[in-house]
Amino acid sequence: MSSIYPSSHSETEALLALAQREIAAGQLDGAQEKCLRVLSTHKHHPAALELLGTILNSRGRYEDAVRVFNALTLLQPRIARHWENLGSVLRPTARREQARAAFERALQLAPPTPELLYNLGVLQMDRCDHRAAYLALRDGMALAPADGRLRWAFAQCCFDVARREEALEALEGWQHFEMPTIEFSVLIIQLLGMLAAVDPAEPAVERLLANPPRSGRAALGCITILERLHRLDEAGAALEQLELHDPRLEPDPDRLMMSAVLASRGGRHEEAYRGLMRALSYQKDAAHRHRLQFPLARTCDALGRYEEAFAVAEEAHRSQVEFVELAQGKASIEQSQYWMLTASGCDSRDVATWGAEGPTAEKSPIFIVGFPRSGTTLLEQVLDSHPLLQSMDEQGLVLRAVTEITNRGINYPSELGILSDSTLDEVRAAYWERARKRVRLLPGRRLVDKVPLNLIFVPMIRRLFPNAPIIVAIRHPCDTLLSCFLQHFASPPLALACRDLTTLARVYSRSFGFWYAQTPLLRPRSYELRYESLTADFDSEVHKLSTFLGLPWDDAMLAPGAHARAKGFISTPSYAQVIEPISSRSVNRWRHYERHFIEALPILMPWMERWGYAVE
Repeated sequence: MSSIYPSSHSETEALLALAQREIAAGQLDGAQEKCLRVLSTHKHHPAALELLGTILNSRGRYEDAVRVFNALTLLQPRIARHWENLGSVLRPTARREQARAAFERALQLAPPTPELLYNLGVLQMDRCDHRAAYLALRDGMALAPADGRLRWAFAQCCFDVARREEALEALEGWQHFEMPTIEFSVLIIQLLGMLAAVDPAEPAVERLLANPPRSGRAALGCITILERLHRLDEAGAALEQLELHDPRLEPDPDRLMMSAVLASRGGRHEEAYRGLMRALSYQKDAAHRHRLQFPLARTCDALGRYEEAFAVAEEAHRSQVEFVELAQGKASIEQSQYWMLTASGCDSRDVATWGAEGPTAEKSPIFIVGFPRSGTTLLEQVLDSHPLLQSMDEQGLVLRAVTEITNRGINYPSELGILSDSTLDEVRAAYWERARKRVRLLPGRRLVDKVPLNLIFVPMIRRLFPNAPIIVAIRHPCDTLLSCFLQHFASPPLALACRDLTTLARVYSRSFGFWYAQTPLLRPRSYELRYESLTADFDSEVHKLSTFLGLPWDDAMLAPGAHARAKGFISTPSYAQVIEPISSRSVNRWRHYERHFIEALPILMPWMERWGYAVE
């Protein structure tokens, strides 16, 4: 009778070769059984141990995989691959310093591989050391330019630290990247959505959602995409299927988060609260807890638990500030672009040299500015509903133009008159080229450029597009600040600005102070629209706005919610609110938190008086 155990070297090698083929085919049970057969007679067989560790890692049995790969580093300490594998399975156990040490040992033993640099890069992102992650992933892309994992990880690293242009460049041509699994295609589509660059990915989105994965991170990513597309029933059904086909031994905070998001969007706020509290109990990393705490704060607000909402939001900001400081280093609000770019204004003698030449209003973008959470996304969807207009979600094209100018050695904004007509044409052409990469601008349509804090770039707008209309969104300053305070902004400068209400009030006052200091000199063609007036008398205000822009009337402008729902991806935090019916329910919401505005109110009072908001 033949033995079930391998009796010769050739039989052992044949079993392991078969196990490798089964791993590639996803037949992990058979592969694991063959590895164990080999190890039953050859306890320390390196190849069998390596395959077994790979299988355990694929099954999510990370602690068991750690023991196997650790044994291999003891058996063959000079083989870099064993240290790399050990670091890879240590990472999901949150033993990040041990994982980093293992990767560093691998780098000492052999030249870096794309696989090693990917694993090191994502580990450094877990550690919030985005500077080290950037370097590792950049070097990995140099070795393997078409590696989809490296491209995604590098783009995510750049996005996390507000290097949006580099993120977008890294993802160009992503459909042709080499993807080891569908998970990375899903991750890239999600990131493109956050970068407001999902238009090129739409065919891929439909193909993906037509036959979505049913298990793993890829399945959860597809559910996230469905939620962002407002396909909530499908997202809920897919989440139920995920729990059925891929149950977890321990609760997954990301799954709990998605379940809570769907509950909240369905008005089931108590259910959302319980889910988020449970998810937080499993998220011990202080620098990452804000991703759960911000939605929890908004859920508490929806439940009328205002003191709890404010306390949770304060914790969320402490967590996010810790994340930002780990990722980028410590920085004060005075070092942010919002502060430095408003330090000085235009020189009247320089402005006198500008001249009035430039594109006509019809050949210029329509700009929507203000302060975040002032109704700018609602205005954007109102205009995007018009058949002659087209928005592109938030893109930093004007900031990029400012950067181009300063890179030429020109002081901004005091020396914009130095710019020749040919230079202005070059900068405008670069603006339009970038815009066309972000949106398919159809012939005969005017572009809507909505970036709230372009408010502080009025000199650049006025110099590039002197005839462009600028819509200034105004909302009660206290309601604006409260909404910002409860919101998770991915941009590090904005996150630092929102760290507390007093700092936020200072940034708010400085931003509008700059606008109103420059407009008498620059005389932009601007139109102020108050959020409270828009929500109280929507039809009338939209008609007046249409008249200001010289647009032929179109009834579609009165249904921005339906338009936003049909549009799909909207990258801004207001994506869920903007599809709802127009309502004034958020007006004066700040009154529930009035005692927390004691320090901020004196800073905001001049603006309340200027716009005629009640001062008590």
